Amino acid sequence: MTEAIFVINAGSSSIKFKLYRLAGRDVALLLGGAVDGIGTRPRLHATDEAGAVLVDRSFPPDEIARPSQAQHAISEWVAPHMADVELIGVGHRVVHGGPHYDHPERVTDEVLRTLESFIPLAPLHQLTNLDPIRVIRERRPDLPQVACFDTAFHRGHPEVADRFALPNALYDDGVRRYGFHGLSYEYVSGALRELAPKLARGRVVICHLGSGASACGLLDGRSLDSTMSFTALDGLPMGTRCGALDPGVVLHLIEQKGMSAAEVGRMLYHDSGLKGLSGLSSDMRELLASDQPAAALAVDYFALHVAQEVARLAVTLGGLDALVFTAGIGEHAPEIRARICARLGLLGVTLDAAANDASETWIDADGPGPHVLVIPTDEERMIALATLNLLRPAA
Repeated sequence: MTEAIFVINAGSSSIKFKLYRLAGRDVALLLGGAVDGIGTRPRLHATDEAGAVLVDRSFPPDEIARPSQAQHAISEWVAPHMADVELIGVGHRVVHGGPHYDHPERVTDEVLRTLESFIPLAPLHQLTNLDPIRVIRERRPDLPQVACFDTAFHRGHPEVADRFALPNALYDDGVRRYGFHGLSYEYVSGALRELAPKLARGRVVICHLGSGASACGLLDGRSLDSTMSFTALDGLPMGTRCGALDPGVVLHLIEQKGMSAAEVGRMLYHDSGLKGLSGLSSDMRELLASDQPAAALAVDYFALHVAQEVARLAVTLGGLDALVFTAGIGEHAPEIRARICARLGLLGVTLDAAANDASETWIDADGPGPHVLVIPTDEERMIALATLNLLRPAA
């Protein structure tokens, strides 16, 4: 039997999964895939370790309208592939670890109860993250499960970056800037360190641009500041989330427009961002392909606000040595990278147009300005390694 770790990365619109075999203190991919387009264009696809397609199946929207239905589809498909595998554990991405968890934790009743208390802080994600944990605990209570937190990478922020300008009692009660996408930032910063060790020790901004979007400023591989804060709603505009917003708008909607807190929450999380601006779609690919003025506005708004946040983070870092793009839009949308970088000329950022169009690793033009890179992220590998290290500590 092959010892292995199964990884589940449940997001707001997709559920990714990967199966890794143990290879000493490392892990090696056996298969991986995802169900994406949940509720809109559901599709289950998976490949083996060599990239050969194992399944590519589309579903009617109502057949996989919820994450729980996606989990069921994954379980049904993956079961025959587990016949010769002995799982030592399952690793999960959990978006919010709150003030309690700054490293991966084995899931217990107490840990699960604590994580459930953070659902209001990440309503798009936390519940989805915890559902597979509950299902596996019911079916395989003996199987160890490990929660890996998107907030953990940012827990070393200096206090000045963690605080809101609110009364101290609220900070002591956990109202602070947590930051998210930490598993992605940890992986990409490690990949940069292998690729260019000297550069990785410098002042780096990583832009994780996907359906959820954020940016992180790192010095010597350590997070100093991030655009997301108390919840995954803050910062950059996203697929359906508004990003940074004057809190007075929320008060206005409740007090003057008569909206309930639940109605405001739904609008800010589900009907804003690219979807709200364009009135068409939350998918950047569709917006780039559209000739509608509202689509063009959404794209321009996104690029402008990413550039503004990169500049802000450069102030925190005291300069900029490298700008790194990752995640779905960051890795696969050359036009968006070009629009963002065109606004960052004041920082000396320049692109090699051909390298950018080809999505090469190094896409900056020769010159004295910051390096610009495209580095694919791999949150699932980070989760697998964290799970291995927790369940099988090094001697």
